[in-house]
Amino acid sequence: MSDAKINIVEAPAGLEGQGFFATSLDSLVGMARANSLWPLPFATSCCGIEFMSTMASHYDIGRFGAERLSFSARQADVLMVMGTIAKKMAPVVKQVYLQMAEPRWVLSVGACACSGGIFDTYSVLQGIDRVIPVDVYVPGCPPRPEQILDGFMQIQELAKNESIRRRNQPEYKALLESYGIE
Repeated sequence: MSDAKINIVEAPAGLEGQGFFATSLDSLVGMARANSLWPLPFATSCCGIEFMSTMASHYDIGRFGAERLSFSARQADVLMVMGTIAKKMAPVVKQVYLQMAEPRWVLSVGACACSGGIFDTYSVLQGIDRVIPVDVYVPGCPPRPEQILDGFMQIQELAKNESIRRRNQPEYKALLESYGIE
């Protein structure tokens, strides 16, 4: 056993001394948010299968604080939309998004969720960003588990660096209004 110091989570910038550590509240809240995100998987097709392998022991998304999948929108932080979304399902996706508490993030996984994929038809929604705002896009058909993990880590960075007050700013409210969300 070596005497090397093991850091599980990198400490935020701050003042450190013997017996104390001081940092900003934004940094502390951001670190806590980033390492305890609860995803809600909205999987409809092959991208959902890739997500299942992301949850398995070989890739283990639990290493990033996402061990607990939430199948209740009111307990989730990250909406992970994976696969083909039919236009009939668009109101359901929006309702799930609206039921999530702030702060909430959206990860669009796969070509179908991002842009409709190969299904350029009357019944397939050509990207979920037509009904809800998307924070991170993960391309691929289907994307590899490594890509899904990379997208999740980008969501973690957003959560870590986002100001506590950002969600109350006029720009954010204007973004939601552009989607018909108050």
